[in-house]
Amino acid sequence: MRDILQELEDRRAEARLGGGQKRIDAQHSKGKLTARERVELLLDEGSFEEFDMFMAHRCTEFGMQDDRPAGDGVVTGWGTVNGRLVYVFSQDFTVFGGSLSETHAQKICKIMDMAMQNGAPVIGINDSGGARIQEGVASLAGYAEVFQRNIMASGVVPQISLIMGPCAGGAVYSPAMTDFIFMVKDTSYMFVTGPDVVKTVTNEIVTAEELGGAGTHTKKSSVADGAYENDVEALAETRRLIDFLPLSNRERPPVRPFFDDVARMEESLDTLIPDNPNQPYDMKELIGKIADESDFFEIQRDFAANIITGFIRIEGQSVGVVANQPMVLAGCLDIDSSRKAARFVRFCDAFEIPILTLVDVPGFLPGTGQEYGGVIKHGAKLLFAFGEATVPKVTVITRKAYGGAYDVMSSKHLRGDFNYAWPTAEIAVMGAKGAVEILYRSELADREKIALRTADYEDRFANPFVAAEKGFIDEVIQPRSTRKRVARAFASLRTKKQTNPWKKHDNIPL
Repeated sequence: MRDILQELEDRRAEARLGGGQKRIDAQHSKGKLTARERVELLLDEGSFEEFDMFMAHRCTEFGMQDDRPAGDGVVTGWGTVNGRLVYVFSQDFTVFGGSLSETHAQKICKIMDMAMQNGAPVIGINDSGGARIQEGVASLAGYAEVFQRNIMASGVVPQISLIMGPCAGGAVYSPAMTDFIFMVKDTSYMFVTGPDVVKTVTNEIVTAEELGGAGTHTKKSSVADGAYENDVEALAETRRLIDFLPLSNRERPPVRPFFDDVARMEESLDTLIPDNPNQPYDMKELIGKIADESDFFEIQRDFAANIITGFIRIEGQSVGVVANQPMVLAGCLDIDSSRKAARFVRFCDAFEIPILTLVDVPGFLPGTGQEYGGVIKHGAKLLFAFGEATVPKVTVITRKAYGGAYDVMSSKHLRGDFNYAWPTAEIAVMGAKGAVEILYRSELADREKIALRTADYEDRFANPFVAAEKGFIDEVIQPRSTRKRVARAFASLRTKKQTNPWKKHDNIPL
C-alpha cells in the first residue's frame, strides 16, 4: 500500500513540474509565472482542486508517442476567490509551448461544461504558441469545441481571459468572445497573423508588441479591457473584478459590508460644474463621490476616454457606471465610445447589474471620418443596449444633454427608472448658438439682436425645467445630495421586474 501511495506522490510531483525545471527557469527569466503559480495566486490559498492532472495526448505522428507529459500543457480545475466558486484553466508554456492538442482542448471544455452546469465564472489564463501542428485538424477541432462553449456560456456565466504570453492565430477568438480580457505589458500579445506573415503579405515591418501588444489592444483596437505591469498585478486585479460580479445569470451580484454613509452630503459637488459652459471638469470626481469608499473599478480606461465605464458599489451592491467625460472630446459620443459603452451595458443587463448613467454630452462627434466609419450604426448600438436593458437604470444629467445624444444616454424614453438632473443641466435639441442661427437666420447680420436671441434661448431652454415640466426628468436635485438620491433610487428598484417581448434573440445593429 505504501508503495502505491508513494507512486501517486511521485507522479504528482512529476506532473507539477510540467516541462521540467529548465523550462520553468526560462519562463521565470522572461518575467512570467508558471501556469500553476498563476492559479495559486488567483485562487484562495489551498482552495484549488485539479482535474485531469495525468491526462496525456494521444498523438502518434512525428514521434510524439515518445513524449507524453502528464497534463498535456494545461492546468484545469476549480477553486474559490474570496470564498466564491470559480473554474479556471491555465496554459503551461513549458509543455510543448502551451500548444493546444485534442486532449488539451478536452480538459478546457470539461471545466467550461461544469461551470455552466454549476453556475460559476470561467477564468482562462492564455500562454500558448497556438495549435499543435503535429495533430493537424484534430487541434483545430479542439479550438472549435472551445469556441462553441464560449458562445453557449456567453450571458450565462462571466468569462474572463488573462493573456499572459503569446495568443495567436485561431487561439485569439476564444478570448475575443469572453466578457473581459486583461493583458500583461511587454510579455503578452494577441494577433491573428504574426509579424512575419504581415511582412510577407503586406510588406509592413512591425514588431509583435506593436502588432498585438497590451498597449495596442488597450489603446487602439479595444480588444483588451486592461493592461497590467506583471502577472501578479493582473491576477490581483482579476480577483478584485470577480468581487463585483455574480456567479451566473441565475444569481444576484454579491453584496459586501460597507462603511460609508448612504446619506453622505458632498458640498464640493455644488461647485463641480464650471461657470463657463465650455470649460471641462473631471467626471471621475463625481463617480468617486457617489461610490462606497470611492472604490471604482474602471473598464477600458485607455480606450475612448470620452466615455467612462466601470463598476462601483452603492450600499454594498454592485452598480455599473456609464459616464460622459467632458475632459476628452468635450464628452461627445463617437464610434469608439458608443461601441465601448454598448458592450458594457449589455454585460450589466445580462448579469442583473444595475446601471448608473452620468450625462454631460453635447452630441455626437461631427465629421466625415465619423460618418464614413458608420457612426449612425455604432451610435445605434448604445441606443439599442440601453433600450433593451431591463435592469434598474438611474440617470443623472449634470450639464449638457443635447440632441439625439440626450435620448441615447439612458433617457426616460428608453425606460429609465429614475432620471434626475442637476440645476446646471441643459436639456435641448442643440446649444443656444446653433439653435439661434437656425431659428433667426435672417437676423444673423445684426450681432446685438442675435446676442439677445441667444440669451433668451438660454433662459428658456438651457435648464432642466422644461424637461421636468413634461415629466422627462423625475426631479431636479441638489448636486451635494447625489449619492443619497441615487442610493435611495436603487434601493427602491431592488424588486424591479421587467421583461421584453419573447424573441429568439434580437438583431442589434452590428
